[in-house]
Amino acid sequence: QVQLVESGGGPVQAGGSLRLSCAASGVTVGNARMAWFRQAPGKEREGVADIARGSRISINYADSVKGRFTISKDNAKNTLYLQMNSLKPEDTAMYYCAARTSWLPYVPLGASEYDYWGQGTQVTVSS
Repeated sequence: QVQLVESGGGPVQAGGSLRLSCAASGVTVGNARMAWFRQAPGKEREGVADIARGSRISINYADSVKGRFTISKDNAKNTLYLQMNSLKPEDTAMYYCAARTSWLPYVPLGASEYDYWGQGTQVTVSS
C-alpha cells in the first residue's frame, strides 16, 4: 500500500521560506517520478515541480516558481522535498506530493499522469 505523507506547511510572511517534506512508503522515491502539485480555492490543481526517477537529473518547474522553488529527494530517507524561497501571497495553496510509477510517455507536470497522492499540507503566505 502506497502512502505519501506531506509535512512542513504553515503560515509565512511574503518573502519568507518553507521546506515541505513528503515521506513515502510502499513506493521508492528513487524508482518513481515524483512531483509537487498545489491547489488554491476555486482553482485547478497545478503542477509545481517534478523530478525524474533514478539518477537522471531531469527536473521540471512551473514558470511561476522557477528560481524560487527547488525540488529534491533523499533516496536513503525515501523522502521528497520542496524548498520554497521568496514566497508570495499567490503561492498560498494546499500542496500535494505525488508519485508516478508508469514508464509510459510522460506529460510534464500533468496531474493525470500520477498514480498516488498525499493528503496535502497547507501553505498560507501573508502580505
